[in-house]
Amino acid sequence: MSRVIRCALIQARTPQDVEGVEAIKEAMIEKHIALLEQAKEQGAELTCLQELFYGPYFCAEQDKKWYALTERMPDGPTITRMREQARRLGMALVVPMYEEEITGVYYNSAGVIDADGSYLGTYRKNHIPHCAPGFWEKFYFRPGNLGYPVFELANGVKVGVYICYDRHFPEGARILGLHGAEIVFNPSATVAGLSEYLWKLEQPAHAVANGYFVGAINRVGTESPWQIGEFYGQSYFCTPRGEIIAEGSRDGEEVIVADLDLDQIAEVRQTWQFFRDRRPETYEEICAL
Repeated sequence: MSRVIRCALIQARTPQDVEGVEAIKEAMIEKHIALLEQAKEQGAELTCLQELFYGPYFCAEQDKKWYALTERMPDGPTITRMREQARRLGMALVVPMYEEEITGVYYNSAGVIDADGSYLGTYRKNHIPHCAPGFWEKFYFRPGNLGYPVFELANGVKVGVYICYDRHFPEGARILGLHGAEIVFNPSATVAGLSEYLWKLEQPAHAVANGYFVGAINRVGTESPWQIGEFYGQSYFCTPRGEIIAEGSRDGEEVIVADLDLDQIAEVRQTWQFFRDRRPETYEEICAL
């Protein structure tokens, strides 16, 4: 029996006419609930939101006020609310958030929720950039300490998460494949002029090298007052062959939907035997350097 799952990505913009951390957060949550309903109307069974979905990309500055966006996972108010939405819609969710482990210890994280609202676990972004212009992430996030987990949904689909800057590192992408991931989501916040030329190179390459589907998400628009650049959207799904099969616009808020035939994974891996032909005993130098 064919294993096809309909998945969705949501790309959105931060409202520029709302002021205050809590007001922005509530506006973004409400916006995303409406977009989740659109995804459900289009038949989505599994949907991923963008990086730090309920706020702007506040790492464009270093200001302690944004610590107010942190929440505990899986029991904080926003993740609890999203678990209720998953249950109401009957749709599994990947929810990127600003996580508080303990006071003063914060992570760029994503919670994975099954379609019945059960919480499957957390991924914490492992690779944390800190560079100009406007990507001051080490001010806000500790590097992840949960490794590269893969979460199995009740329908048997195995989901991995790799957040934004992670995508520049092939090592974790490979580990997700070795752990059995069939779909890897990469929620991102990245701007034109910096990484756009890599956007459709790196992640299809991960898909090909590891024989899984990738869902890449980027927000849209510019964000005041920082104006670090244009978040250029173009969220997409690609296959284990590296083919982009659904893609969002450059500047529109939208839901990108695609049917992913997971049987393609076995077909591709049995053609390109990259896992069979690995030589891990020869790779020790990577960790030694």
